[in-house]
Amino acid sequence: MIRFECDYAEGAHPRVLELLSKTNFEQTPGYSVDAYCEKARMIIKRLCQAESADVHFLVGGTQANTVVIKSILRPHQGVISADSGHINVHETGAIEATGHKVLAVASEDGKITASQVREVYTSHFNDAGPEHTVQPGMVYISNPTENGTLYTKKELGELSEACRNLGLPLFLDGARMGYGLAAEGNDLTLPVIAELCDVFYIGGTKVGALFGEAVVITEPSLQKDFRYMIKQHGGLLAKGRLLGIQFTALLEDGLYFRISEHADRLAMRIRAAFGEKGYPFLYESFTNQQFPILPDESLEVLKKKYAYTFWTRVDEKHSAVRFCTSWATREEDVDLLVEDILSL
Repeated sequence: MIRFECDYAEGAHPRVLELLSKTNFEQTPGYSVDAYCEKARMIIKRLCQAESADVHFLVGGTQANTVVIKSILRPHQGVISADSGHINVHETGAIEATGHKVLAVASEDGKITASQVREVYTSHFNDAGPEHTVQPGMVYISNPTENGTLYTKKELGELSEACRNLGLPLFLDGARMGYGLAAEGNDLTLPVIAELCDVFYIGGTKVGALFGEAVVITEPSLQKDFRYMIKQHGGLLAKGRLLGIQFTALLEDGLYFRISEHADRLAMRIRAAFGEKGYPFLYESFTNQQFPILPDESLEVLKKKYAYTFWTRVDEKHSAVRFCTSWATREEDVDLLVEDILSL
């Protein structure tokens, strides 16, 4: 079986394993105050052109989302998100379990707009008794989105301006950050994201690391006591150097961006093959996630050799599925898939 259902099926890039092995018997302080974590922090600050940012390392995406959101919101507040946002559909109520409501807004492509944020905010405060409902306290987005779509610099700028005018911190989930930055047509950069967002994270788990996400907090008012929040939520890893070593290996010479480009390039080959056969797509994604709509009989043929993710039923005879490449996807596996798509 050749697997295309996710981008975390493999272990870690050999460079990551090499550096972990090389440093295995070194003795370092715990809890991410070691030299490797500090080196990774300095690299990230330089890449983001944000020397005053705080950088923290957590193990996974749900943990990062939960700790960041919990650290920002007051008890009576909720977080605005697209209805397809990861925190709303794929985190088992993790945000609600902290006592905060996800304020979901409709989205066809996974993105939310500045006007939607303003509408949620004004609707709340124009209510005759706003204290009887959950107050919007921040905004959550992801880039790429759950649907593989991307914010443009203009869209993110408008969203950032609205959030700052309303006093709502803007948090960007970057679990697949690398694949977004490497995508065809993308006009966002790490410095632009650091400028427009109050907090975001650079995903490692899905982009070459064994595990790990690097949370970057650029807004000074959100930096205070964040390590306390990490600890309280079980995220302050005793062997924290394992995270710093991985991000050092991925970022110090641009490996992170090269392996992201690899995944996107192979995804575009898969996209082209489906397009050549005349199959439509559920979303216009130019990242490592592709969402073709196929007849059921074609899916039955492909599933004999390939693993993919069912996404949604389109009609009685067609379904949208996801084919996902990763930093480790092999060219020869894509060759086989393309050949089989074209022979359908």
